[in-house]
Amino acid sequence: MSERREEGRVPVEPPPTRWNIPAVEPDYDDIVAVGADLEPGTLLAAYRNGLFPMPIDRVFSRSPAIAWWSPDPRGVLPLGGLRVSRSLRQAAHRFHIRVDTAFDDVVAACADPARPGAWITDEIRTAYGRLHRLGWAHSVEAWTPDGRLAGGLYGVAIGGLFAGESMFHARQRWGRDASKVALVALVDMMRADGAAGRLLDVQWGTAHLASLGVVEISREEYVSRLRAALGVSLPPALTRPRS
Repeated sequence: MSERREEGRVPVEPPPTRWNIPAVEPDYDDIVAVGADLEPGTLLAAYRNGLFPMPIDRVFSRSPAIAWWSPDPRGVLPLGGLRVSRSLRQAAHRFHIRVDTAFDDVVAACADPARPGAWITDEIRTAYGRLHRLGWAHSVEAWTPDGRLAGGLYGVAIGGLFAGESMFHARQRWGRDASKVALVALVDMMRADGAAGRLLDVQWGTAHLASLGVVEISREEYVSRLRAALGVSLPPALTRPRS
């Protein structure tokens, strides 16, 4: 059973970005733009246009630059296509699911520099923390019965879009499968009220994600689905009071 905060509140719209966020075109590279900032209004404008930020190394500076990505093809998880093995169903009984009770801890665990391909900088952590406090970024967490955070994921929810950013599980044996259990819970939340047209974006497809049902679609199809998803209601489990 999942725990969540009181329903009925909507996210707080921040001031609009001062940047011109481009709409992606079919012939663009995966990196559409470099620069701008990570203010809440900039991030939301980017997600609404099919972009997400990820740092890249600067050539003549120690500081990473923010690149705005639109992968083609794009990885998405069809809500009716999630593959749950018998072992994963059994693992789900070992954890309690909570929403937004340890957002900063989840992001910190995802940002662990010891993880392969670590990319989440302090700047990214701060930016998504601001989005979380405004009600746009969320964590889905898997906890052990004795109160240990075993794994989870975080991402940005705008209407019927959930843009997954990263997931983690504790390295100890008791954390095994926790991130996948959190993903299963997120899919259940997005399907719970029967609203059609929601979109679970995972950015890139990998062999691991494909085993869970993730598929790759063209940029053109992604943008079409995104536009539809933005007009769908936020999943009830992701609503919470303003802080």
